[in-house]
Amino acid sequence: MTERSSQEPGPAPRRRGRPARRTAEAGPGARERILASARGEFAEHGFDKVSVRAIARGAGVDAALVHHYFGTKEQVFVAAIEGAMAPVLSVPDLVGTAAPDAVGQVITRRFLEVWEGPATREPVLAIVRSAVNNERAAAVFRGLLTRSLLSRVAARIQGPDAELRVGLAAAQLVGAALLRHVIRLEPVASEPLEGVIARLAPVVQHHLTGPGPQDEPGSVHHSDPLSGS
Repeated sequence: MTERSSQEPGPAPRRRGRPARRTAEAGPGARERILASARGEFAEHGFDKVSVRAIARGAGVDAALVHHYFGTKEQVFVAAIEGAMAPVLSVPDLVGTAAPDAVGQVITRRFLEVWEGPATREPVLAIVRSAVNNERAAAVFRGLLTRSLLSRVAARIQGPDAELRVGLAAAQLVGAALLRHVIRLEPVASEPLEGVIARLAPVVQHHLTGPGPQDEPGSVHHSDPLSGS
């Protein structure tokens, strides 16, 4: 074999911060595999103990591809949350189209339905467990919920205590979901979904549109927070 000519160019140097071509073209579904791996890793090990390399290994790709798609581990976590929570994050749009007296029903049904099927429940559980066990993960989760869900719903609720109303409604729903699917407290855990919705929806509706503690007992008229009347 002849030696390489001194004039013959060698392989192009790899640009820092970008994955190699073979890595970037890791095949269809690489991004989705990374997110699925990330959710599994966060659920099993918690936010602190998960590395980008571990996420990449679970997805069958190079760590450079994870950085290429998402950047930091925190950004992978955000993307995993957004994917898992997508049905819940659509709630503000539902509020905008629902009748004022049906908002509690609409929100309660959408939120609880996400927890009913394993395909949607397990990713949400993975995210919640990471957020509960790690303050950095909790801060990321809290920021997404505030920005993409609670603030958007509160913007549709009139009144100075709109954010408190929405927060209390969310607490009601999250608590019910955890008791039903994580703690499995009976008879909450085995109650049919329609029965749970029927009981919780009026409570959520009251949090959002009912009179607050500052309203005088026996008042004939209470303002409707959704209508602004």
